[in-house]
Amino acid sequence: MQSLPFDYELNLWNTSGLFSVGVDEVGRGCLAGPVVAGAVMFDWSKMDEIRKLAEEFVIRDSKTLSRERRRSTAEAIRNVALAVGVAEIDAKEIDEINILQATLKAMKIAVEGLARSGIVLVDGNQRIPNLSIAQETIIGGDNRIFSIAAASIIAKEYRDTLMEKFDAELPGYDFSSHKGYGTKVHQAAIHSIGLSPIHRKTFWHG
Repeated sequence: MQSLPFDYELNLWNTSGLFSVGVDEVGRGCLAGPVVAGAVMFDWSKMDEIRKLAEEFVIRDSKTLSRERRRSTAEAIRNVALAVGVAEIDAKEIDEINILQATLKAMKIAVEGLARSGIVLVDGNQRIPNLSIAQETIIGGDNRIFSIAAASIIAKEYRDTLMEKFDAELPGYDFSSHKGYGTKVHQAAIHSIGLSPIHRKTFWHG
């Protein structure tokens, strides 16, 4: 596998001098745990570093990478990126405001934590409400845009690590294995021992 091309963002930089911020989320469809947004901004004037990152690692949708490769790639992204932001919204708040609003809130926090100007490239078709920075939605962005893919890797590695910590704190659900998604094993555990404090009550209809 090869990294995604960065022509689109490099062109934005060359024609307008705008920094682009890629943002993506993970965990939206899970029964347990937070929804997590990642945001990544590269300095496109440092193309030698970015090209080296793209050649030595695979920067594309995080779901296409093994856990081992994703971990090392996330570390490399953090070392090369101008800025990286991560934000999470927990299960309790997801139940209170719904998953779409929670996702958009996480994205907004992640982006505003690292940039006040430039253009935000958002994976999907939903604009981030009340964002002071220019933004563009890109359907399938994690398979098309370099920095969105990088953001997806950052977010997924962060969330997977978090779910492994929850597994140690809340034994019996096997969070390390399924990361909160609604697998048969996960559903069976809920039927057996009930919902935990990190489960999304509005998602459980068992």
